[in-house]
Amino acid sequence: MAGQQFQYDDSGNTFFYFLTSFVGLIVIPATYYLWPRDQNAEQLRLKSLRRVHGRCLWYRLRLMKSQQSIVPTLKKAALLFGWAVFLLLAYKVSKLDREYQEYNPFEVLNLDPGASPSEIKKQYRVLSLKYHPDKGGDEAAFMRIAKAYAALTNEQSRQNWETYGNPDGPGDASLSFSVCDFFLQGTWWYRSIRYSGDQILINTTQLFMHFMYKTPNMNMKRLAMVLTAAFEFDPRSNKEATIRPTDNIEVPQLIRELGNINVKKKEPPFCYPYSLKARVLVLAHLARMDVSEELEEDQRFVVRKSPALLQEMINVGCQLTMMANSRGGFRAPRLVTIENCMKLTQMTVQGLQESKSPLLQLPHFEEEHLRYCISKKYKVRSLQDLVSLKDSDRRSMLRFLGEEKYDEVMAVLGSFPHLTMDTKLQVLDDEDSNNITAGSIVTVTVTLTRKRMSVRESLISFNTDQADASKTKTKVWQNKNKGAKKAAKSKKKKLTKKKATPAPVKAKQANGNVAGNEDDDDASDKGSESDEGEANKDSPSERDEDSDKQSDTEVDEMEWEALQQSIQRRERALLETKSKVTHPVYSLYFPEEKQEWWWLYIADRREQTLVSMPYHVCTLKDTEEVELKFPAPPKTGNYQYSVILRSDSYLGLDQIKPLKLEVHEAKAMLDNHPQWDIPDTEEEDEEQEDSDGIEESEDDDEDND
Repeated sequence: MAGQQFQYDDSGNTFFYFLTSFVGLIVIPATYYLWPRDQNAEQLRLKSLRRVHGRCLWYRLRLMKSQQSIVPTLKKAALLFGWAVFLLLAYKVSKLDREYQEYNPFEVLNLDPGASPSEIKKQYRVLSLKYHPDKGGDEAAFMRIAKAYAALTNEQSRQNWETYGNPDGPGDASLSFSVCDFFLQGTWWYRSIRYSGDQILINTTQLFMHFMYKTPNMNMKRLAMVLTAAFEFDPRSNKEATIRPTDNIEVPQLIRELGNINVKKKEPPFCYPYSLKARVLVLAHLARMDVSEELEEDQRFVVRKSPALLQEMINVGCQLTMMANSRGGFRAPRLVTIENCMKLTQMTVQGLQESKSPLLQLPHFEEEHLRYCISKKYKVRSLQDLVSLKDSDRRSMLRFLGEEKYDEVMAVLGSFPHLTMDTKLQVLDDEDSNNITAGSIVTVTVTLTRKRMSVRESLISFNTDQADASKTKTKVWQNKNKGAKKAAKSKKKKLTKKKATPAPVKAKQANGNVAGNEDDDDASDKGSESDEGEANKDSPSERDEDSDKQSDTEVDEMEWEALQQSIQRRERALLETKSKVTHPVYSLYFPEEKQEWWWLYIADRREQTLVSMPYHVCTLKDTEEVELKFPAPPKTGNYQYSVILRSDSYLGLDQIKPLKLEVHEAKAMLDNHPQWDIPDTEEEDEEQEDSDGIEESEDDDEDND
């Protein structure tokens, strides 16, 4: 802007005002929320989790940290120090001189505002003799005195002072900024532009996008290479990452123990030392290999960062898929690539390779114990199979465990999640929500209910026994369609018999009328007429029509209520902020406490494509309702999709539910809607009313005249 200057406040006085306000805005709320109220709360929480999570790595690390922790004391010290700084700054600000005052030449000359020109001249002579530099006075004070004298004696200067408040005229507007050296250097800004909203380096996101576009069909080995090439593991980009001198000895030794991990691949950045080290540490973690104490610290850092990086890879894959769907001719990642990212997250949290049994997630289970489970007698290959066994069979199978270990295994197994998934398919904001037309927006409402596996124990055994009984009853040669047809025929016969029953009643009445007297005949005739009238009123066709109308109105009311409920749920979801603390994950080898989260999405497994983008369910405690939306196919026909639920923490708990879609042709758009078709008679009536109104108004005007 013309006539303005923006300057920094070199004196720092304005910065003190800013700093005092800033410290006050931090210290006051922080004292309310962060002052330690109950130091034993964390200890009590860990004590409650000890029975199930006592053997987990993250639990042992947290327990050691809490026992040696001085965090409450540090919090108190930090808050007290903040209050001391705030009070000191407030005292400093109260002592600051006002620098921006209104200029008054009478005050400079020590005169009253109504002083005469002779008094002004006399006072100027006295002060100039006192402050003139040639007489040994203060030069700055003399300049102020001369400026004030000119403002009161010179007509132009006096006019500028009265108009602009300054004898020199309007001048330039000066706006000072209260900034310190930290902000001037831009360190905070540099850090903010390097990271995304999920605290992932922007360079890492670009790296993932490059390789996912380059390799749409990515297997697990290639995926591990791309993951460990992230710049979070490069010491030049992240200070937490380290390269030790002992890596030249220990890393090659781990490579020889692991076997083929594509060491000779010269493609950058996979051949860089930081990427190779991170890849070796991740693969050693999945193989549950022992490493040295120095490498163990680095391994925990790499493993702790991996789930967030894999989630970023899933987000990148979804972005590329949306770009391919919108632009066309753009290569999108295959469904197997995105699902491999989810599987690798499960493997990283549990410290298991893809080919290993999910039973190894339990404590005290080793490779040699699996032969008892997969024997012909029990055939237990999954956690669900283990839960569905009877108590006696389960205890017999796990005879290699003592009583304490067996109780611990059952406690851990009982804490594992069991989810039920209910789906509802509809087209919202449409007249017929159950009719899916080509190109319409389909909404699949998925209701997730979480329970513990211990609750399922008796239910599963009952269901399996019932299923076995039903299998034994049904024969191979029995056809269900024939049974259904027979049942339908029997129902039809019963209906025809019920309809035919009124005929003999009428015949009896007629016979009675013939045999009776004349009075009885008249009465019976009247009665028969009334009966016929009532029968005509309540004929089956009219009853069916009334029932159809009632059913239609009930269906409309139910659809309206469902629509209103969905709108209310959306509004509540926008206003509420749910906690992402759900249930702690049982993980023997993960170095950090992790919460139980899930991915929910719809996919076309035949075409290996995503139909709806994966929704990360991070707030499921007991029940959660999720809406997945996607456009219906442009062509009519029947489509077979799958609603897939995947855990980001456990192996073997994924669920797949089929979703059948029948797409119909869209309704043709009406050129002339009936509500705009106004009959000619109505238009003539409106014109006649207008003309009558005009004539009445003219008559009223004449009467007034």
